[in-house]
Amino acid sequence: MAEELNPFKIAQAQFDEAAEKLGLEPAMREILRWPRREYKFTIPVKMDDGSTKVFHGYRVQYNDARGPNKGGIRWHPDETMDTVRALAAWMTWKCSVVDIPLGGGKGGVTCNPKELSNGEKERLARGWMRVAARELGEHRDSPAPDVYTTPQIIAWMIDEYEVIVGRNHPAVITGKPIELGGSQGRGDATARGGIFTVREACKKFNIDPAKATYAVQGFGNAGQFAATLHKEVLGGGILVAVSDSRGGIYCEKGMDPQDIVKWKLENRTVITYPKADKKISNEELLELPVDVLYPAALENVITQKNAANIKCKISCELANGPTTPEADLILHKNGVHVIPDFLANAGGVTVSYFEQVQGTYNYYWTLEDVRKQLDEKMTSAYHAVYDMHKEKNVHMRVAAYLVAVKRVADAVKLRGWV
Repeated sequence: MAEELNPFKIAQAQFDEAAEKLGLEPAMREILRWPRREYKFTIPVKMDDGSTKVFHGYRVQYNDARGPNKGGIRWHPDETMDTVRALAAWMTWKCSVVDIPLGGGKGGVTCNPKELSNGEKERLARGWMRVAARELGEHRDSPAPDVYTTPQIIAWMIDEYEVIVGRNHPAVITGKPIELGGSQGRGDATARGGIFTVREACKKFNIDPAKATYAVQGFGNAGQFAATLHKEVLGGGILVAVSDSRGGIYCEKGMDPQDIVKWKLENRTVITYPKADKKISNEELLELPVDVLYPAALENVITQKNAANIKCKISCELANGPTTPEADLILHKNGVHVIPDFLANAGGVTVSYFEQVQGTYNYYWTLEDVRKQLDEKMTSAYHAVYDMHKEKNVHMRVAAYLVAVKRVADAVKLRGWV
């Protein structure tokens, strides 16, 4: 039978396993398997050549039993409603597993931002906000940046929102530039939060992170920060491989993370980096015998086809949905310790929550305060999931679901929805 790669069906299958182990009643299972609300809209944009192109946009508000919806906006040529549904579901569990009082949402536009000028991006950003604004608000649904949406795009979006409502609203969207009320520490929060969980995992497995070998698959924002922060936060480490959409590079003795990031930013790819031993494919990178692997690209890169070849000791999933359910079972059987995506990459939404709080109160924290609170949240969440993993003898993703789904189900029941 072919392996299921539809991200929303994967998210539902992962939920179903947790629901079964928790013994949730049928009505509770049904309400938590599906989004509470979802929107699909068309966005006409005047292009630079004078033509009008119609883009398709989405916003899914998955579950707000624990608080207002929270989740990013992705611009990607392969964006679909099912992708957005899956990511909204994972955002629900992500907010729950780190115990912040938010629900899960996600948005997107089907487009290729690499083909758009800055003017076209601005018109698209403002167009998305014009059709979505009535469904948003800091006490209803607060978006954030995600794949290919930058702080500048977010700045255009919040400006459009504030024009529509006629007043300043700094908490309605997060990931803003610092000058417009963004939080200190937001830029590297996703990777930094993952690094904190790797630090705790290394303690469990007696791995010295300062001597550990590591590889990063996907060299966007999260991947670049993972490369540099592993060394900065954990006191060392040997970066042996990195990759981007064009391929990867490998160096057995290790490479300087800061130097590779600089090269990537100047040359738009890592494959031409001159100090590597050789070029490798993304698939080869995933199968390297490293201590820590950071999958930081897109979903479904570790499947039943290659899971048996994964040789890392710890896989810290900075990407959303990089591992399929079938692959999870194989990795667990082979002793690979997976820090699942909605725990590993929850640092981003955690600091987004901090930004939302700061914007609501119009009082902003220092970088030291943000990082200290992020560390506390991620460390506590990792240990809650690890303890559940040991108690129930299940792999870490199921354990994370058990922790997160129970909290949401309890909130649903207390509200009387079921």
